[in-house]
Amino acid sequence: MELQFFKDFDFTDFWSESSYSVRDYEEPFPDDELIASIEEELGYKLPASYIELMRLHNGGLVEKSCFPTSESTSWAEDHIAITGIMGIGRHKTYSICGELGSKFMMEEWGYPATGVYIGDCPSAGHDMVLLDYSKCGNKGEPEVVHIDQEDDYKKTFLAKDFETFIKGLKDEDEFDNE
Repeated sequence: MELQFFKDFDFTDFWSESSYSVRDYEEPFPDDELIASIEEELGYKLPASYIELMRLHNGGLVEKSCFPTSESTSWAEDHIAITGIMGIGRHKTYSICGELGSKFMMEEWGYPATGVYIGDCPSAGHDMVLLDYSKCGNKGEPEVVHIDQEDDYKKTFLAKDFETFIKGLKDEDEFDNE
């Protein structure tokens, strides 16, 4: 597959290979028909960079799990942490249309309905990573934000787009976690 995004990004040691990841996150590679049906169900055009990554590895736990922030969150003063990236699909618990996917987080946990939740965090639902379409409309290029349920659904800007978010993820060892 010819990459349009992530051309200069090394995915070695990016994904966490585990039975939990395979069981609860990793969906089969999405075809155009599945992508179109998921976009219709969610009401948003998924970013091309997200689709490209999901065609390489459709969801999973990540080794590079921290993203630096300029303001503090409920997780840390200088970063957020994610558990995994939700894949395009409906079958795995942590896929964007799965049992604990994007719609579930909005309907059951009251998360803002301004996009597609694509990243869960170690807090077991108390904060999430969102492809935020509130500035660009349902078919635009969404920003990536952190939504903190524990802080009245506070939105913290992370990255201008999904590719920038993925490239900005760091190993937790790069942060002082005292």
